[in-house]
Amino acid sequence: MSVWFEGDGEIDCDIRQVERAFDNPGELYVGVISVMPGLTSVELMEQGSDFVTIRTNEGLMKRTNIVKRIEDERVVVELDESYEAGSKVTATSHFLDVFTNSETGVMHRVVMSDVEAPGFLGFFYRNLGSSKTGNAFLKAYRTYFEGQDE
Repeated sequence: MSVWFEGDGEIDCDIRQVERAFDNPGELYVGVISVMPGLTSVELMEQGSDFVTIRTNEGLMKRTNIVKRIEDERVVVELDESYEAGSKVTATSHFLDVFTNSETGVMHRVVMSDVEAPGFLGFFYRNLGSSKTGNAFLKAYRTYFEGQDE
């Protein structure tokens, strides 16, 4: 496993709110992805017990092999993602999201690994996009959860 991005962020919410959100991963991921920079339209296309397919203004995102483990004070979610950004680039990666109860809310850790993106644009994404992309996911989860009514 080759780690591409690893980072932490604090979310002002309750761990139970995170648990409930993962009961409907399609709704959750549409909500999170819709606040990512540059995305003007985000639509759930299909959802199953361990996958979601989302269409954005940039292309098609498939999140598969979604596994969630709910522990006493922690929610751990792993998934594989394939994101076809038009005909320009298709990036694949593995995500590990760990949400842990803290004194001030929830600590969120994101680990993105095994990133592959072929071609010229893929080269730039693989080599220059990790911090920007990883931090955008941390911020999007914070924005989504902090904007929800308890």
